[in-house]
Amino acid sequence: MSIIYKVCSRDLWGEAEAQGRFTGAPIDHADGFIHFSTAGQVAETVARHFAGIADLVLVAIDGDALGEALRYEPSRGGALFPHLYGPLDLTAVRSVVALPLGADGRHVFPVEIGA
Repeated sequence: MSIIYKVCSRDLWGEAEAQGRFTGAPIDHADGFIHFSTAGQVAETVARHFAGIADLVLVAIDGDALGEALRYEPSRGGALFPHLYGPLDLTAVRSVVALPLGADGRHVFPVEIGA
């Protein structure tokens, strides 16, 4: 299983759970695909795009379950980032955990991410 990650607000994720699928955040809609990060990329993604934002969740997804709609494409510095062309079926979600801010104002990641 290849785990990839989505970071979003708790409210946006709650809407996805109510609908039974995640269609993306505003940036995803604008770009035409859902942005994800690998375990090695997610800390930098959060630092760049979510710095200081409270009430986030970190969603772990089985990338293998997404099939051909998931593509790894060049982004920051040429690194390959996972992009999903279509909605995220919530059956691929493996966990959803809070991504709290620490005392230093930086997000605190689960131990398995190693960020």
